[in-house]
Amino acid sequence: MALTDKDPHNLRETLRVIRLSAQATKRQGRGKSTKRINNEIDRIRETAQAREDARRKPNHR
Repeated sequence: MALTDKDPHNLRETLRVIRLSAQATKRQGRGKSTKRINNEIDRIRETAQAREDARRKPNHR
């Protein structure tokens, strides 16, 4: 279930994205790569959007 009508992320996904963003910020501050973390964030967002798009699509029988 999405947190809001405009946001496709559920609570768990939102918390994961926030946690991963914090990790990426820490790594970036130390001069390390954040590519893996950014890819994971993108994957979470794409999955959430695909799920919400499928849910909103009208079912024709």
